[in-house]
Amino acid sequence: MGVVLLVRHGQASFGAEDYDVLSETGWEQSRRLGRWLSERDVRPDVILRGDMKRHRDTVEGMQTGAAWVSSSEVDAGWNEFDHLGVVSAYSRSGADLPQGRNLGRREFQQVFELATQRWTGGGFDADYPETYVAFRARVAGSVERANAAAGPGGTVAVVSSGGPIAAVCAMLVDPTGDDPATFARLWSRFNTVCVNTGVTRVVVGSTGARMLTFNEHQHLDGDLVTYR
Repeated sequence: MGVVLLVRHGQASFGAEDYDVLSETGWEQSRRLGRWLSERDVRPDVILRGDMKRHRDTVEGMQTGAAWVSSSEVDAGWNEFDHLGVVSAYSRSGADLPQGRNLGRREFQQVFELATQRWTGGGFDADYPETYVAFRARVAGSVERANAAAGPGGTVAVVSSGGPIAAVCAMLVDPTGDDPATFARLWSRFNTVCVNTGVTRVVVGSTGARMLTFNEHQHLDGDLVTYR
């Protein structure tokens, strides 16, 4: 069987001028993950990543920690959805969110969850450059490519974000996705608990892909366990 390791990026720089760079915590998380994988003789045959800076930097940190010399390949399908755009659309909808206010991590998370509920619920698709349905479709295409790259007996590491990883998990738990509301609830539950540099293992065999583990983060302790 092949194995796909879905890795959420290290902690980004919340509240900074450029969110899309790793914090010092994010760099340390990435290096620790690389060391942890190397100690367990995990050496990916292929490393895939989104084209965001936090994805690139997480790969670099992992390579440093593991002493891997392999390069990574970019697949923009693994990019996060525009979470700030989703929150902004929620604000414009008349929600009670003061404009220009600096939100702390916990308060932002509360607003984020309400905003994504609106995005995933449909009915307001014109408010978003990328609808939730389109987001799911692009992630589905990327996971198919990753599964194919794993092949029989190969290992693929994918560095992405919480949103795409949660979408893959929801697809594996609910392959048909017949009820959009149920699928969206699954996605939200996975997305809200993804740890920075957490690892989700997917095995790919003759019967398709199956989720083996979700959100492993034994390589982290104390303040290094972060969710945003």
